[in-house]
Amino acid sequence: MADLDEIYNTRILELAGAISRTERLDRPDARATAHSKLCGSTVTIDLALRDGRVSDYGQSVKACLLGQASASVMAREIIGSTPDELRSVGRQMRAMLKEGGSPPTGRWADLGTLEPVRNYKARHASTLLVFDAVESALDEIAARRDAAVAGQ
Repeated sequence: MADLDEIYNTRILELAGAISRTERLDRPDARATAHSKLCGSTVTIDLALRDGRVSDYGQSVKACLLGQASASVMAREIIGSTPDELRSVGRQMRAMLKEGGSPPTGRWADLGTLEPVRNYKARHASTLLVFDAVESALDEIAARRDAAVAGQ
């Protein structure tokens, strides 16, 4: 079992302290909120897509250090991402925390800093909030697009 110093390490503090894109969007394509009943953390995101890629992003993060660190990496890396890439990173994070899977790689590699959280199930929800919110917004955009296509 990892000790709490391994979870609340210097790199997580740095990531949380570097959180960006905290301005909300005036006209997002979708807005979504994810909330953890266990710890009370909440993340609300605004998402804009253009040509199949994220073109703008804003967030309001009222979460613990772990949720802030996840949201910080998301804000730094999301612009230019496709919905499929974002869903893949979310799956990798859930597998890393819940199934002992490998952490994300490439530009998302900083999320590996949160790998020790796998040993603290009570901390999983707050760590995953930003992924839940992003995926909910992507679902909303896809449903609206599908409804428009069906209505034609």
